[in-house]
Amino acid sequence: MKELKGAAIIGQSGGPSSVINASAYGAIKAGLESKNITRVLGALNGIRGVLDDNLIDMGKEDPAELALMKYTPSSALGSCRYKLADPDVDDSDYKRILEIFKKYDVRYFFYNGGNDSMDTCNKISKFMMKNGYECRVMGIPKTIDNDLAGTDHCPGFASAAKYIATATMEIFRDANVYDSGMVTVLEIMGRNAGWLTAAASLANLKGQGPDFIYLPEVDFDIDAFLEKAVEVYNKKKKVFIAVSEGIHDKDGKLIAEYGSDTAQTKDSFGHAQLGGVGAYLAGLLKAKTGSKTRSVEFSLLQRCAAHCASQTDIEESFSAGQAAVENAVNGITDKMVGFERVMEDGKYSCRIKLFDLNVVANAEKKVPMDWITETQDGVNEKFAEYALPLIQGQTQLTTEDGLPRFVNLKKVKA
Repeated sequence: MKELKGAAIIGQSGGPSSVINASAYGAIKAGLESKNITRVLGALNGIRGVLDDNLIDMGKEDPAELALMKYTPSSALGSCRYKLADPDVDDSDYKRILEIFKKYDVRYFFYNGGNDSMDTCNKISKFMMKNGYECRVMGIPKTIDNDLAGTDHCPGFASAAKYIATATMEIFRDANVYDSGMVTVLEIMGRNAGWLTAAASLANLKGQGPDFIYLPEVDFDIDAFLEKAVEVYNKKKKVFIAVSEGIHDKDGKLIAEYGSDTAQTKDSFGHAQLGGVGAYLAGLLKAKTGSKTRSVEFSLLQRCAAHCASQTDIEESFSAGQAAVENAVNGITDKMVGFERVMEDGKYSCRIKLFDLNVVANAEKKVPMDWITETQDGVNEKFAEYALPLIQGQTQLTTEDGLPRFVNLKKVKA
């Protein structure tokens, strides 16, 4: 192995999570402790921070304050949704990145994010190789959607799943307090993959979950949905439903588009802006039943509920950042850190496994079809067997005056 000395940059990108900072802290701490990494720089607002030369010196932060990142939600370094062009079409951004890397003698680049972030990692890695600039590039996964290919699960999913299952149980109890009729529709994140919405099924293990769960893995039939929901409502004067924001009809049209044109708005990666499907379906059921209806959109709470985070998720997320640095220093590049599940004597453990960026960039992992019920309105026991080990452990979040104590970085410019 050739020893490589130089500075490291870490950036965060995409939608935040309860544990993305745990991963970043794992990488920052390992970088600061490495004899081969001369300086650890944070890119403010992801790759935009590199392009704009907006970097901060993580070595100037108080170590005790920095340690609070492990239990702080959202992206402490700031995030972005910026799509790098194909370098064969427009390489101006890549030339600028190379210029910044040379300016600070950056030999290590770590990017903490989801599908699109791994695409960014992959493009930068290949450009540096093609141009003969030695820089070890590692992707550190983050996505509550749990849809990155290869890895058994993604940092952030377990904490979001724990929050969803817990909130579902709480809402269930609220929705059943009166003897009058009630229709409740929960809208849960999930564009193309239904992992998060499936987490609502964990509440059923305690008898306090949805009657129906609809995922984007299967086509959604509005007429069949209304018939089943009304039948349940007529029997017990209650119906409790969980839907993914990305459910669509047989033609691929988002159900969210039926009630609003918001879903036709696209971001820089071509993703539709979702939301409103729960309210739309609740309105249809109100017209059918005449009952009081509630639509509950979990929205940002799914990804920032640090108070309800899984300690297992926090520790695994930290280890992912740590492993990215350790592997890069040991000569590995062009990989994403992922997880491999190990079950021995019925006990769960997690191993670090590396995946080629080519494999994970822009690929999506969906809920297996054999985990979805034959009626396509729920999930079976296989999902619970998969998810339960991941949500174990209560967060060790520090509090002051009864409130969370989150990190406050000084952000000293490099």
